[in-house]
Amino acid sequence: MPEMPEEESQNAQENFQVAVLLPCHNEERTIANVVRDFHAALPGAHCYVYDNASTDGTAAAARAAGATVRFERMLGKGNVVRRMFADIEADIYVLADGDDTVDASVAPAMVNKLIDHDIDMVVGIRVALAGQNPHRRGHVLGNALLGWLIKTQFGGAFSDISSGYRVFSRRLVKSFPAMSRQFEIEPELDVHCADLRLPFAEMPTTLTERPSGSESKLRTLRDGMRALFTIGILVKEVHPFRFFSASSVVLALVSVVLAAPIVATFFETSLVPRLPTALLCVGLMLMACGSFLAGLILDSISRGRREQKRMAYLRHPSIQALMSKYALRDSNGNLANVAAGRCATKAPS
Repeated sequence: MPEMPEEESQNAQENFQVAVLLPCHNEERTIANVVRDFHAALPGAHCYVYDNASTDGTAAAARAAGATVRFERMLGKGNVVRRMFADIEADIYVLADGDDTVDASVAPAMVNKLIDHDIDMVVGIRVALAGQNPHRRGHVLGNALLGWLIKTQFGGAFSDISSGYRVFSRRLVKSFPAMSRQFEIEPELDVHCADLRLPFAEMPTTLTERPSGSESKLRTLRDGMRALFTIGILVKEVHPFRFFSASSVVLALVSVVLAAPIVATFFETSLVPRLPTALLCVGLMLMACGSFLAGLILDSISRGRREQKRMAYLRHPSIQALMSKYALRDSNGNLANVAAGRCATKAPS
């Protein structure tokens, strides 16, 4: 693609704002390497390390490596991401873990993909190096199950549902409610993207094993159950008619099954010998009707909330608008600096 004049290209790079967000809890051994790697990969970006109630020297190591260090005392990755998304102002956000398992050199390509395709999220699909197996078997199975649930319930076809290595547009970040507290924040991000039908892409990234002495905070069963529970809650919140109509059908079927012999006996003898069971059947059928009506009402409320999130999303400029603002396209409308493999960056204020 044709290039912009060098001076205009340099001005565009100075104006485009990229923030690298690194949530950390007791990552003293690894965080300095992560910060240095992202500074080398995105020299114009600003690295923010949010120390999440660490009891070691994470904050000092990050500050010595050149990162801006801030603190979030409420323990949990979801709490940290919620705080980061609220506090940091930028055009593009790079979210990664501070455990030194992701390949920071892929970040420019992920940012450029976000810009090139004018999308709102790029997910780093974790691929292990030959001879290494950083994934636990339970993580792989749980990841596949959660991905299948999100695809069937929300329509988002994500290959790596729990990847913590992502690039976001400002539009997505500032319209994301971030209600999760722990590691279920990634599935919530995917559901948000699928629910609003936001454009996204995926890119393979290298996943390496944790350095010696560094311990994972993720617990397969505990955090998997939390993510599963979160998806169930999101189904209720995003698709209440589907959720409550399913419970309505179950209650109605139980009522019919229990009532069938009572009705047959009544037609034969004109008597109702099991009055408590008959009352139970009536109660179950009333509950089924109530659940169905609740689903109808809540579905209208959910639609209104979806419209509000959409309007919050539209309040912020698109990547396309930012490229026009920062003159990242030439006179023919072609991308100028992305083709050269460079992402325009400026440290957010």
